[in-house]
Amino acid sequence: MFIQELLERLGKDKVSQNENELYRHSHDESFHPPVEPEVVCFPTGREDIEVIMKVAREQKVPVTPFGAGSGLEGQAIPIQKGISINFENMNNVIKFSPEDLMITVQPGITRLQLNKFVNRHGLMFPIDPGADATIGGMVATNASGTTAVRYGSMRDQLLDLEVVLANGTVIHTGSLAKKSSSGYHLNGLFAGSEGTLGLITEVTLRLHGIPEHTIAARCTFNTPKECAEAAQAILLSGIPVMRMELVDAESIAQVNAYGDYNLPVAHSLFFEFAGLKTSVEEEAKLVEQLMRELDCDNWDVASGSKERMELWKARHEMSYAYQHVKGMANTGADVCVPISKLPELIVYARELIDEAGLTGGVLGHVGDGNFHTIVLYDPKVEGEFEKAEYTNEALAIRAIGVGGTCTGEHGVGLGKRKFQEREHGAAVSFMKQMKQIFDPERLLNPGKIFLED
Repeated sequence: MFIQELLERLGKDKVSQNENELYRHSHDESFHPPVEPEVVCFPTGREDIEVIMKVAREQKVPVTPFGAGSGLEGQAIPIQKGISINFENMNNVIKFSPEDLMITVQPGITRLQLNKFVNRHGLMFPIDPGADATIGGMVATNASGTTAVRYGSMRDQLLDLEVVLANGTVIHTGSLAKKSSSGYHLNGLFAGSEGTLGLITEVTLRLHGIPEHTIAARCTFNTPKECAEAAQAILLSGIPVMRMELVDAESIAQVNAYGDYNLPVAHSLFFEFAGLKTSVEEEAKLVEQLMRELDCDNWDVASGSKERMELWKARHEMSYAYQHVKGMANTGADVCVPISKLPELIVYARELIDEAGLTGGVLGHVGDGNFHTIVLYDPKVEGEFEKAEYTNEALAIRAIGVGGTCTGEHGVGLGKRKFQEREHGAAVSFMKQMKQIFDPERLLNPGKIFLED
């Protein structure tokens, strides 16, 4: 009945029960089991979202937002079926103010589409999670990525959000001002809420100038611990790196085989420096000096655009190198810890994978204490999935124990729900109360973030 009502109110071109579309919207890039929605809607503007939510309220139908499907924790899986909302047709630029370093876009525009639009004006949007995710999806998970050491996460880039709430109310969470001391920080509340509090229909973002000059570099160490300690030394020195990534030797070997690269098979740090040419060159020299004092090997600098792109292309392909091993599935952790605890946790992560007897790697954005594991398992071999999942669980518990978090950027979704009480304690009850206020009938992405009471 609700599907017929959607067809009548939105039109046949915006509502689909096509088998291929239902399957496409049943999963993301995580290992969580797929669940097909009953229908997929393709809105083009806020008015369509309001119609969908009106039908959902009247018929008590759950609604799950879907961006690019690149999530890693099952946020887009409609576990209670119902309506899946695909935002791909809401990908327009609403307002562009280069003089104010800001832009307002619909949530379905992707990171690369946005940068293609603003780059020709000498501006850039810096958050880079690797995948070409939608801006709405990146807000929903508070994504960050390789540039977080300098620019922070999505939460730090938000000026204002337009949000349709479950009861149909449309609110704005901020303003066009660069800062405000007025009222509660609603931008921060909705960033990372994973579609459980409202549906984002517009996003106003900070933009940044494209740096004049960029240099990339790479070096290696004998152990992952030495890599982490070297990263910590750079941060303590105050050198403003643009990116700083750790990749262990196992992952280097994996990506060499996948992409026909010839990187030294050793525990590696990747760097990028960006800014004024003279400053960048000096920063790169200072880091080289510091790394050599710490006994690094294979220091290599890429200042040309082609060489830089090749170096970072290899880094971005690390996860795909594991995902495309024939016959194998993969899972992984995504923790963030205080910088002083980073060496300890990276060593522990490597030990967990080795003790499980599985193939896997440790890599991540060590400049802000965030790193990942990727662990391969054969779904046909009894017990391998459980071993892989144990590495994730043990690492998350250790991260929380040293004052960190079970997820630095992938979000909670389905996979990290079990850690919420351990990480947040009594605060979880207040989060659940917020959910009750915003969505008392639990129509918005039900079953995500919290285990059902």
